[in-house]
Amino acid sequence: MEVKAVAKYIRISPQKARLVADVIRGMDAEEALTTLRFMPKKAATILRKVVESAVANADQLDTVDVDTLYIKQILIDGGPMLKRFSPRAQGRANRILKRSSHITVVVDEK
Repeated sequence: MEVKAVAKYIRISPQKARLVADVIRGMDAEEALTTLRFMPKKAATILRKVVESAVANADQLDTVDVDTLYIKQILIDGGPMLKRFSPRAQGRANRILKRSSHITVVVDEK
């Protein structure tokens, strides 16, 4: 049975988060949590919390065995962007886009 967890409006670029998500896609839940714990990326700590939340959601159901869970799907979609301006030479300005992400993790039993 599929169980999911969603984290919205996370202040990290989707491109950077997808680099970490590609590593753990398809892994067992416990193996993915161990991998994320020792990864030196900001996205790893964020994804670890979402995976832990999905496992906890699955634990609430009586029909699901937590030991057999694996990561079936990870979606990282772009959220709203904060638009900021940075001063440049000769009175000009450049726009800076501070991106955010929506992260969805789906776990399922093997």
